Amino acid sequence: MTTVLIADDQPLQRFGFRMLLESQDDMTVLGEAANGSEAIRLTAELHPDVVLMDVRMPGLDGIEATRRITASGDRTRVLILTTFDLDEYAYAGLRAGASGFLVKDAQPEELLSGIRAVSTGDAVVAPSLTRRLLDAYVHHLPRQNPTGNPEPTSPDPRLAPLTDREREILTVIGQGWTNTEIATRLHLADSTVKTHVGRILAKTGSRDRIQAVILAYDTGLVMPS
Repeated sequence: MTTVLIADDQPLQRFGFRMLLESQDDMTVLGEAANGSEAIRLTAELHPDVVLMDVRMPGLDGIEATRRITASGDRTRVLILTTFDLDEYAYAGLRAGASGFLVKDAQPEELLSGIRAVSTGDAVVAPSLTRRLLDAYVHHLPRQNPTGNPEPTSPDPRLAPLTDREREILTVIGQGWTNTEIATRLHLADSTVKTHVGRILAKTGSRDRIQAVILAYDTGLVMPS
């Protein structure tokens, strides 16, 4: 059973989410929050598997609430809900530790599958969409000096534990390749790819695949297109 906390300042929106989620045999709603502060308090009390987190809420917004929830070390994962798929707030939410984001006009099946994916540690955002998002807001990742040339940087210590193969796979994850594409193009078994991805997440301290994509950008393995 996947447990969910709904954080949204619109009562009708919360009601709609609750009706949808509780129609599923494998989901239950533990509570509702109307702002970020309530979301943090209820997460600490209820320890849901997933928080559906709206971005724009009165008082403490969803971005800061996400940052505090993920920083607490709680096992709860956050799924950001936003109005536009390239909203800068969605980017900020991922940087704050969210496990993914969906647009509010997503189909019910997309929301349900997204919650299930997040609860098991998978990414919700399609790899290609993740790259679009990061490319659009790459100015948040300053790596150039005023002349436009890349600044010389030391090797990032987060990459040090990775083998050459793991670094290669992290790079293509950042480029938007799915596990199936990695297996096909690098001539690996699907199970081998999954093992590599799991080790990459563990060694780099990435919560999930999306955080690994962000890491690939942060460390310069992948450059914006």
